[in-house]
Amino acid sequence: MNVDLSDPLLYRDSDPGPVWSRLRAEHPVYRNRRANGEHFWAVLTHGLCTEMLTDPRVFSSRGGMRLDSDPQVLAAAADKMLNITDPPRHDKIRKVVSSAFTPRMVNRLETNMRATAARAIDEALADGECEFTRVAQKLPVSVICDMLGVAPADWDFMVERTRFAWSSTALDEADEARKTRAHTEILLHFQDLAEERRRAPRDDLMSALVCGEIDGAPLTDQEILYNCDALVSGGNETTRHATVGGLLALIDNPGQWHRLRDEPALMPSAIQEIVRYTSPVMHALRTATEDVELGGERISAGDHVVAWLPSANRDETVFDDPDRFDIEREPNRHLGFLQGNHYCIGSSLAKLELTVMFEELVKRVEVAELAGQVRRLRSNLLWGFDSLPVKLVPRA
Repeated sequence: MNVDLSDPLLYRDSDPGPVWSRLRAEHPVYRNRRANGEHFWAVLTHGLCTEMLTDPRVFSSRGGMRLDSDPQVLAAAADKMLNITDPPRHDKIRKVVSSAFTPRMVNRLETNMRATAARAIDEALADGECEFTRVAQKLPVSVICDMLGVAPADWDFMVERTRFAWSSTALDEADEARKTRAHTEILLHFQDLAEERRRAPRDDLMSALVCGEIDGAPLTDQEILYNCDALVSGGNETTRHATVGGLLALIDNPGQWHRLRDEPALMPSAIQEIVRYTSPVMHALRTATEDVELGGERISAGDHVVAWLPSANRDETVFDDPDRFDIEREPNRHLGFLQGNHYCIGSSLAKLELTVMFEELVKRVEVAELAGQVRRLRSNLLWGFDSLPVKLVPRA
């Protein structure tokens, strides 16, 4: 095959499923040549993705976690940002971040989650027709803000800035300038918050970061801001697109919607299936530290090796009828939260967010219907949505 998996138009304008299926069968480790002449190795099967993701010694994260990253940013953030750090330092940063997830914080987050989700859905029901991507973005941003310690009065500010800061649809210089400005405003907000928490720590993640130590030394300002940045981008984009894609899957499969509404015990398996089926994060990049063979291909030290996660999550050797949306699917060993030492640190929180959102949806909504054209993102990183116009009919 001669296909460029890094072409964002492939995901906006067509169904990539048949491409992934053919590659899994014919080229499970595929040498992908890009339009600029560069190449990377795309890994398409569940087993081979798992093999590379669980071997940080050979497949390093220090060279970045995604295609098209800015080399200067990578050089500055390596060994500082959790996402692009290898063991043993990775484990030490992860321990600092994890220390914030106290039982009291999780209880507070869930209480606020439910209030935020209920309010967002009730507002959408009052409008009748709504742009569901806007509805879905409210919960993850509010959760990340709550977790970091951003004041509730500033949550709307963060919702609006994150809409632009990590947008995948920038097409011209004006869009890029807006993204840069929004991103800068977010980082400045976090810098001010860090200074406040140094003076008066609280039970939140920012306090854990400013008070945390690695090998007896406090985290630097750069380490704090880089990790806040990673948490906001990861926690916002992935959960939002899983929510949107999950609702679309339920609209396309009304029998599954009725089952979920009438049988609450199915919610845990439904959430796992939503993550598998939507697979919002499309790829995870690693850099080979030595010459190695993977899937019968000889990979050279320095090559980029990229796990293509939605393909792995549709591997027919692992999942029966993988293109079917099945809220009762068991087992469901998807890679939606990655594997290995970079297994998503916020996976439990993401599943809780999705659970709360879909519990509130089935509690309040009788039926959801499409009210316009569905538009996918123009992105090779996020398999998500620019638009999902829906009509929500309230339950009697």
